[in-house]
Amino acid sequence: MTTVQHECYTDDWQRTEPDFVVHLPRTPGGSDGYADHFLVSVTPGGDLLAMWTMSAIEGAHAARVVCARSEDNGQNWTPPQKIVGKDEDGGEMAEFGFPVISRSGRIYCYYNLGTGIYDIDPRVSTVLGCHVSDDDGRTWQDSGVITGYGRIDNDHPDPKVPCNCIVWQKPVLDAKGRPIVALTHGSSLEKYPFTAPNFHGRTMGDSQGQLMRFDNIDDGPDPSDVKITWLPPGNELRHPIGPMYPVENAKGYSSYHEPSTALLPDGRLFVPASTVSGFLIYSVSEDADGQTFRKPDVLRYTDHGAPLQHPVAPAPIYGLEDGRFLIFYHAHDGTKHGGLSPRDMRGRRPTCVCVGEFRPNAQQPIWFSQPKQLCDTHGVGVGPEVLVWLAQYSSMTEHNGQRVYWYTDRKFFALGRIISDAWLADMAVPG
Repeated sequence: MTTVQHECYTDDWQRTEPDFVVHLPRTPGGSDGYADHFLVSVTPGGDLLAMWTMSAIEGAHAARVVCARSEDNGQNWTPPQKIVGKDEDGGEMAEFGFPVISRSGRIYCYYNLGTGIYDIDPRVSTVLGCHVSDDDGRTWQDSGVITGYGRIDNDHPDPKVPCNCIVWQKPVLDAKGRPIVALTHGSSLEKYPFTAPNFHGRTMGDSQGQLMRFDNIDDGPDPSDVKITWLPPGNELRHPIGPMYPVENAKGYSSYHEPSTALLPDGRLFVPASTVSGFLIYSVSEDADGQTFRKPDVLRYTDHGAPLQHPVAPAPIYGLEDGRFLIFYHAHDGTKHGGLSPRDMRGRRPTCVCVGEFRPNAQQPIWFSQPKQLCDTHGVGVGPEVLVWLAQYSSMTEHNGQRVYWYTDRKFFALGRIISDAWLADMAVPG
């Protein structure tokens, strides 16, 4: 395995005190400067495989999905390898790739692929392309198979206009061992036009949560034969916007943004998400198949406890091998650290962690400890866009006795932090 010697024109990648370095951009404004949706998995062969979206800046038309691998538990990594997308060698823009690993050993990389027709944004109004690897992620082949996202009532009335969707995380396994992943499904502007600016000058659209389940992928089928079930059958994962937005601007609009997924010990699915109201919400399935979900409610530390405050940003939850859960969030409503509202991206810092434990007889099935700060950018910007935030399009692995949180620092540096039991030891969850 050829490993990359990390060179960077700034040493600010050390600010968040990482334990692992996967990728650092080499030149200011270079084509490798933007790193997002950073998903690290353990391959069938036992190596670490990192997958992320790379370009010069966010939203650039030269976006591509790349991967790197480590054969020594994250100490050394190969240079980024393009799976699909546009770079100096050409190709079509592709973004937001995520891996689905089959028990057969085949690895699927699904990603957003534009069709030239879009509703909200060409990166969001897309279909799913698929590349596959049969050699543990070392080489990739274009399957040529295009899959549409699961349509709902709030999509564009013209079926030629793609759905507005983004998957930002790795799938988890449901109670029957099937990979399942939550996603943001934005409503068409034909159904919910962008609102008028609120008192902070921001507009918003309508969004709900959705899940996609890969029913037969463990058999290693051709992508054209993969069966996907879209859940729930209705539009249950919707949450009315809260007091941070005046009612006259967004009456009837929903905000269920960038949901995450965890499997509960009793087989149900737990699906937290952020909102424009400055706190997290959650829903939980009433059955192991995810056919029905509760009406979303505010996510609290305990039943009737204080809300977990958080701006509009991912707040990933990870189920640990020891039965506990970790949720990563910012621990404020978006109006601190330079943010003016939950929609202000400057409020996406610091990164804080809560430990969660299952409470089978509680209304809210996971209760949480008080937060502990993991890292911060201290408001120092980097890159051409001078980004300051810690957007948590992240992942976690537990491998060879090591638990690692993989994240991008300011969407610029691809890094990893060890989350040890000793670091979590003082985070008690109420009984």
